[in-house]
Amino acid sequence: MERLFKKGLWLEYFTVAYNIVEAAVSIVFGTMAKSIALVGFGLDSVVESLSGCVLIWRLRQHGKISPEEEERIEKKAMKFVAMTFFILGLYILFQSLKKWIGKEIPDPSFPGIIIAVVSIIVMPLLTWQKYRTGKLIGSRALIADSKETLACAFLSVALLFGLGSNYLFGFWQADPIVGLIIVAFLFREGRESWMESREDAADGE
Repeated sequence: MERLFKKGLWLEYFTVAYNIVEAAVSIVFGTMAKSIALVGFGLDSVVESLSGCVLIWRLRQHGKISPEEEERIEKKAMKFVAMTFFILGLYILFQSLKKWIGKEIPDPSFPGIIIAVVSIIVMPLLTWQKYRTGKLIGSRALIADSKETLACAFLSVALLFGLGSNYLFGFWQADPIVGLIIVAFLFREGRESWMESREDAADGE
C-alpha cells in the first residue's frame, strides 16, 4: 500500500512539473502571438499546479496528522484554489470579449499547436494512472484530480481547434471563442471547489 501512495505522490510531482513548463511556454508563445486562448490555457495550467501542490501536501501527510486536521486544512486550500479559478476566469472573459469586439486578430501560433498536441497525448495517460492508483488506495482526492486532468485533455482539444483554425484557415474568431470555453471551464471548476468546501464545512458543524 505504501508503494501505491508513493506512486500517487510521484504522479502529482509529474503533474505539477509538467503544468509549470506548459504554463510558462503557453503564456510566452500566447503573448507573442496575442492569443488569449493560449494564454488562458497557460493560466489554467498555473491553477492546476496549485491544485497538484495541495494534493502533494495531502499525500505527504498520510499517517502523520489526524484525518480531521488534514481535511480542515485541505478545505481552506480548496477555497483558495476556487478563488483563483474565478479571478483568472474574469480576466480571460474580459480579454476574450475585448479581442473579439475590437477585432484584435491573433497571429498564427505553430508552437501553440504543438503544445496542444503534446497535452492531448500526455493528459489521458496521466488521467488513467491517477484514477487507477486512486482506486487502489481509496483516495477520493486522487480520483477527483484524475477527472480534472481529463478535463484538461478536453480543454487541449478545444485549444487545438482554435489555434488550428487560425493557423490553417485564418479563422481568428476561433481564438476568443476558445477563450470563452476556457472561461466556462474555470468558472465550473471554481464553483465545484467552492461548493465542496462549503458542503463539507456544513457537515462538520
